[in-house]
Amino acid sequence: MHKHSYYTTRMAKLNGTICIVDDNRSILKTLEILLADHFQKVITLSNPEQIPSLFRSERIDVALLDMNYTTGINNGNEGLYWLSQIKNISQKTEVVLFTAYAYIDLAVSGIKNGAFDFITKPWENEKLIETLQKAMNSRRNETKGNKKGTLLQASEKEHFKGISPAMSRLYEQIEKIAATDANVLITGENGTGKEVIAREIHTRSRRKENELVIVDMGALTETLFESELFGHVKGAFTDAKADRPGKFEAASQSSIFLDEIGNLPFHLQAKLLSVLQQRKVTRVGSNNPREVDIRLICATNCNLPEMVKQGRFREDLFYRINTITLEIPPLRNRKEDLIPMAEMFVSRYAKMYERENMSLGKSAIEKIKSYPWPGNVRELQHTIERAVIMGNHVLEEYDFCFQNTTVTDDDQNMTLEELEKTAIANAIRNCDGNLSLVAQQLGITRQTLYNKIKKYNLL
Repeated sequence: MHKHSYYTTRMAKLNGTICIVDDNRSILKTLEILLADHFQKVITLSNPEQIPSLFRSERIDVALLDMNYTTGINNGNEGLYWLSQIKNISQKTEVVLFTAYAYIDLAVSGIKNGAFDFITKPWENEKLIETLQKAMNSRRNETKGNKKGTLLQASEKEHFKGISPAMSRLYEQIEKIAATDANVLITGENGTGKEVIAREIHTRSRRKENELVIVDMGALTETLFESELFGHVKGAFTDAKADRPGKFEAASQSSIFLDEIGNLPFHLQAKLLSVLQQRKVTRVGSNNPREVDIRLICATNCNLPEMVKQGRFREDLFYRINTITLEIPPLRNRKEDLIPMAEMFVSRYAKMYERENMSLGKSAIEKIKSYPWPGNVRELQHTIERAVIMGNHVLEEYDFCFQNTTVTDDDQNMTLEELEKTAIANAIRNCDGNLSLVAQQLGITRQTLYNKIKKYNLL
C-alpha cells in the first residue's frame, strides 16, 4: 500500500491525475488544498523512493517534482534523477520541476531532458496553476504532443547554418556525402555542434524516414557497453528480465551516431570494429548473430591520428570510421556567425519562455563579439538561454554570465589541447569547483569531464 494521500473534488476543472512529489509535508498539504479545485485527482508523495511503484500502478498525467530531498544536498541532481526515472516508467507523463530560484540553470537542463516546464519557490499561485493546467492539457491532447517539448524539438532543428566561408564549405561537403552510405567522422572542439551536423547528414540521406540513433560513448560504462550497443537476451545477467535489442539493431535501416568515439577504451575497440566489419551483432547471452543495415556517423574532439601513434586508438578502427572526415571550425574562427546565431537563440528562447520582443543591446553585441567562446556554440546557446530567462526586453552585457577573458595573440597560437585545458580550468574556477555545473557549462558528460581533469592534472 502506497503511503500517499488522495484529494478528489467534484468541481475539478480538468480531468486527470496530478502527483506532487516533495519532502516538505507543509508544502504538500498547501498544494493539495490549492490544486483540488483545479484538477480531478491530486496525489501527494513525500518520499521519491515510492515513485517507481506509484507510477507503475497509477496513470499520472502530470507530476510536480521537487529537485532536492536529501538533507545537506541541494544541487538539484536528485530532481534530474527522478525526472529520468519517471520518463523511463511513463514517458507521456508531463513533469514540471519545482525548484529554488538558485537552481534555474538545472531546471533548464531538466527541460532539455524531457521536463515540461519549471516553477520556482516561493511560487505564485496563479503561475503555478496556469503551468500545471498547460501541462495537463498537453497530456490530455496526445495527438498534439508536448507543447513545450514540441517547441523545443522543433526549434532545435531550426539551427543556424552560418554565413562564414568555413561553414559554407562544410555544408557543401555535407551536400555531396549525405546521399551516400559512406562512414563519416566529424571532428571539432566541444560545443561546436557535431550532433547538429550528424543530424543534418541523416536528414538529407535516403534513411531520413527512420530516426537517427544517438549513443554517447563518453557516458557509456564498460560493463554496459555490449548490452547497450548489441543488446541482450533474457537471463544473460541478473537484471536481464527480457530480451532487449541494442542500439545497432534499433538503428537498422537508419543511421547511428557514435559521439565521443575517442573515449572508447582500447580493449573495447576490437568489439566495435568487428560489428562494423561484419555488419552483424550478437546479443549478450546469445550465439545467434543478427544482421544490421546502418549508416555510421562518429564524432570526436580528440586527435585520433595522434592517439593511433600513441597506441591508444586502433589504426584499423580509425580507417574504418573515417571514410569521410568533416571538421567543424571553432566559433572564434568564424566571427561572422556570432551575432546572427545569437539573435536566433534569443528568438528561440524568447518564444519558448513566452518573453516577447526580446533583442540584443549594443553592449551585449560588443561583448559577444569580443568574447572567445571556449565552449563554442553550446556555450553561446546556454548563455543566451539564461539571459532570456533572467533579463529584460533589451539584453545588455550585465544580463550575461561571461568568463573574465578576452581573445589574445597567445590564444590564437594555442593548440586544441591547450585551449581545452584552459577552458576546463576556467570553468572549474568560475563554478567554484562544482563539477556538475562545470560539465553542464562545457556541454560534456561528467565522466568525460573527469577523464579530462585526470588527463590535464587539473585537480
